[in-house]
Amino acid sequence: MNKVILMGRLTRDPDIRYSTGDQTMAIARYTLAVDRRGRRDQNNDNQQTADFISCVAFGRTAEFAEKYLRKGIKICVTGRIQTGSYTNKEGQKVYTTDVVVEDHEFAESKNASGGESSYSQPSAPSAPIDAADGFMNIPEGIDEELPFS
Repeated sequence: MNKVILMGRLTRDPDIRYSTGDQTMAIARYTLAVDRRGRRDQNNDNQQTADFISCVAFGRTAEFAEKYLRKGIKICVTGRIQTGSYTNKEGQKVYTTDVVVEDHEFAESKNASGGESSYSQPSAPSAPIDAADGFMNIPEGIDEELPFS
């Protein structure tokens, strides 16, 4: 079985191209920075490093990437590993490894990633929250009947 699940941040905006021919297809390429943990340095501190994974998406998945994915966004990707090779202009053989994306989804809210929202959501009236138990206090003088007994 060839199944990959990754969570990371885009290192740059996706590169979108369209195939030529009778039926054009979107092709999106991007790189995910995926945290790697577990190494300890000389001070015995956990040191966090990242792997940079090349991803490629086709068709509707690539169109989604073009429309919604931007540098710094944290996403979760599922797909498969695909290896290949080609000969460059200098005649050297170059080996490639990509994750072919079957599905990707956002791994955090737009506000958590620091993005600006293009719409504003109406805010609910706020009531003071008791920090001791985490429940909202019901203000005095509400004439509405509570929906439970």
